[in-house]
Amino acid sequence: MMTSHPDSVTAAATRRLAQPYVATVLAVAGAGMLATGIWAWAAPRSFARFVAFPYHEHFLHDLGAFQIGIGVTLLLALVWRDAATVALAGFLVANSLHGVSHAMDLDLGGRASDPYAIGAVSLLVAAALVLRVRQRRTPTPVPDSQSG
Repeated sequence: MMTSHPDSVTAAATRRLAQPYVATVLAVAGAGMLATGIWAWAAPRSFARFVAFPYHEHFLHDLGAFQIGIGVTLLLALVWRDAATVALAGFLVANSLHGVSHAMDLDLGGRASDPYAIGAVSLLVAAALVLRVRQRRTPTPVPDSQSG
């Protein structure tokens, strides 16, 4: 009679439990970050009152932008397996909202060029994301063993 080694049983159980646990944490943490980010970005005064932060509209907009980006990144990790694609998409969301925040809050400080500079970075990241997605969808050519 063949018995399983205790280490292999433990490893199998860990693998079986790990995927749903990790997926649950990604979903809950991602949804939480997304919700609080939207709140901070869309209603900064309400958010500041709730968390007892000093009110500074622009910094709360920035906080919301980056929390939304983190939330999107965590949620995308549930459906996309390529780390570079997930990272680029999450950063694109956060940085683009950051640029919008700077455009909305020009009267609160900063430079008039800030939204454009931040937007330019978003365009570069968007191009990199498109290239990465295309790269992942394009099959790698198999070298012809007959030639050369």
